[in-house]
Amino acid sequence: MNNKRRKYSSEIVDGVEQAPSRAMLRAVGFKEEDFQKPQIGIASTWSMVTPCNMHINQLADAAAEGADISGCKSIIFNTISVSDGISMGTKGMRYSLVSREVIADSIETVVAAQGFDGLLAIGGCDKNMPGCLMAIARLDRPSIFVYGGSIQPGKDRTDIISVFEAVGAHSEGKISDLELFEIESKAIPGPGACGGMYTANTMACAIEGLGLSLPNSSAKEAVSKSKREDCIAAGKTLIHLINKDLTPRKILTKESFENAITVVIALGGSTNAVLHLIAIAHEAKVNLSLDDFTRIGNKVPVLADVKPSGNYLMSELIEVGGITPLMKTLLKEGLLHGEVRTVTGKTLAENLEEVNEYDEDQAIIREFSNPIKKDSHLRILYGNLAPEGAVAKITGKEGTSFQGTARPFDSEEDAMKAIMGGAIQEGDVLIIRYEGPKGGPGMREMLSPTSAITGKGLGDKVAFLTDGRFSGGSHGFVVGHISPEAYLGGPLALVEEGDKISIDANLNEINLDVDTKTLKIRKKNWICPKNKNEGVLGKYAKMVSSASKGAVTS
Repeated sequence: MNNKRRKYSSEIVDGVEQAPSRAMLRAVGFKEEDFQKPQIGIASTWSMVTPCNMHINQLADAAAEGADISGCKSIIFNTISVSDGISMGTKGMRYSLVSREVIADSIETVVAAQGFDGLLAIGGCDKNMPGCLMAIARLDRPSIFVYGGSIQPGKDRTDIISVFEAVGAHSEGKISDLELFEIESKAIPGPGACGGMYTANTMACAIEGLGLSLPNSSAKEAVSKSKREDCIAAGKTLIHLINKDLTPRKILTKESFENAITVVIALGGSTNAVLHLIAIAHEAKVNLSLDDFTRIGNKVPVLADVKPSGNYLMSELIEVGGITPLMKTLLKEGLLHGEVRTVTGKTLAENLEEVNEYDEDQAIIREFSNPIKKDSHLRILYGNLAPEGAVAKITGKEGTSFQGTARPFDSEEDAMKAIMGGAIQEGDVLIIRYEGPKGGPGMREMLSPTSAITGKGLGDKVAFLTDGRFSGGSHGFVVGHISPEAYLGGPLALVEEGDKISIDANLNEINLDVDTKTLKIRKKNWICPKNKNEGVLGKYAKMVSSASKGAVTS
């Protein structure tokens, strides 16, 4: 076997001096001929922590089968997963974004230490996917990503967001204990990631837009036959990537990131995509900033009528053809770079040549002449409240501007007590601060508060600001990632009860109606809260960058 195909593994297994390495590998199933094959690491995020990942061991086996059929030697290894949906609303959620870094670091560690010639990573939950992609970009070895797949709908088209919003409705007396229990019991029927265009499905589609997964890999149900076939095909693809020395940084160009942003906007995807794509670009040595989202968003419409803001689930988008017909339409409209390379070895345009367009009777993806919104729902806001930027998710159905009265809280828990107790009223601007990358630490997602607000019927009557994050399942007039964060003395820390705040998603502005002199006095008297975090949270808080830079630690 040509050593060029075994660029890394040959150092581990070739020669007399590497006899101990070969001895160890024989014990884990290597046969004599395997030492002459390219070694493929299969990074599996399997765990029983969450339904998003409970099936990924089977998908890893299928991917390994594909790699072995093609003449490679596959080696499956694990990394962690943290469930956003389970930890949401608790202090455990602080570990969610941290897990992205742990996943990236652990995959890099194993692949580099073991000398794998290629990498196939399988992710199911929100932070799995950017964590895998960050490692792939860092290592720059022939690699491919496989999405674990979307969950099937619960009975009566329910999903996890149905449960969160039912909690708010229950607190308002709109549904009974029994009705809440029935929704809780039917919403999650089995394996797969949360079923709307929330963060997991958003990132899967973004990665396909980047060209690092096979066409329509993002649009397959977790338990489907087609998802297993997707894994086998991905495993087989790696040998071609190795033969061509087609490494991730040859695929991850500025143009491919622009494609990913375009796909996310057209689908009405999660605000988390902003944070994660900037972080992946950082690892790929591509200059991507918040302003790129505004530039691209000015010309890309929202076309997908999908949850949380719309009506349809990912499984229903899969039924009408997934996202490749949408990408073909975007390409025809001149909104995608068709010349970029992908893991198929073909360009994006070549991948889309044989794709059929959507049937005329489907209602999920709108025509360009009739968009959900004529430009992006992801708004990058600046102003005296967010000098380094903030990320809003405003589809337009909640309006495009908001003026209201500040109701600041220094933790999610305090805010939830006020919401559930009926203390938040129409016209309020709810603020949850000290939840940023360093202050949280970890930028907790605010799905519990936004769902409670929606459940109480205030979704379009209250604005919600935070230096933390919002779940892909959040909707309403929400603005997150406010930078600099409150913990660093950012303007959000200086807001007081009763201050007037204005948000304009047309002008992309967010401002606090308090004069500069008063803010200077408040800043002088401001005292930074003590952060006593130890262990991984303590290390993270010391190392993490601003949300406007992707909250990276490298």
